[in-house]
Amino acid sequence: MSGLILTHARFQLIETSRTPIAIIGSAIWPAASMLAFVVPYAGDDPHFATYATASMLTFAVMSTNLFQYGVGVADDRVQPWDPYVRTLAAGALPRFAGRLLAGLALMAVALLPVVLISAFLTAATLSPFRFLLAILTTALIAIPFILMGLAIGYSLPPKAAVVVAQVLFLPLAFGGGLMTAPGWAPGFVDTVAPYLPTGGSVRLMWAAVGEYPFSPTAVVSLLTWTIALAGVALWAYRRDEGRRFS
Repeated sequence: MSGLILTHARFQLIETSRTPIAIIGSAIWPAASMLAFVVPYAGDDPHFATYATASMLTFAVMSTNLFQYGVGVADDRVQPWDPYVRTLAAGALPRFAGRLLAGLALMAVALLPVVLISAFLTAATLSPFRFLLAILTTALIAIPFILMGLAIGYSLPPKAAVVVAQVLFLPLAFGGGLMTAPGWAPGFVDTVAPYLPTGGSVRLMWAAVGEYPFSPTAVVSLLTWTIALAGVALWAYRRDEGRRFS
């Protein structure tokens, strides 16, 4: 089973590498935001630079998974190869696990420029323990956005999936408070953010990298979003399977 999973992951990475802009594009927005907003305005302040980096990492996690799975899965569904693979005896698990591994690898590529910019161009600092905690938190907060992408990808055709991902992209980022450090967002954003998946995620990241207080509300909200999005993704997958293979 592990061999099949790695084979599917390798196939996904090879397919994506044939369109390099798909890899570069996922890293541009977070890196550009770091260079435009964090480095010149908060780069000399260790406190705010660290929190702003955590915000940009959350931004990269959200955008990469939303487009990688949302648009990528929708595009795969219209290719002749996808119906063939879904009829093989191995089942859906190797495909899903392989896509997950490939997506995490691409997400790491998108996160790397943000980390490098923060390390060399800002005063942000982390202890080894905080750095490890941030890595674990990054993997954790990726789950709801992977599920969101899968729900979009299995529900919509490619052109519609692109539009929906773009429509969700900025409102989730702004509404979740990803564009500011803690306490800098407008009042209505601070009120709404903990109940959005982006807001819950960035609050976990802030708590991982600094002394930001742990928010039970954000955790419960993020868990609720994860369960709900898992249900939608599963429903969309089964509906697509029923329409095309029944």
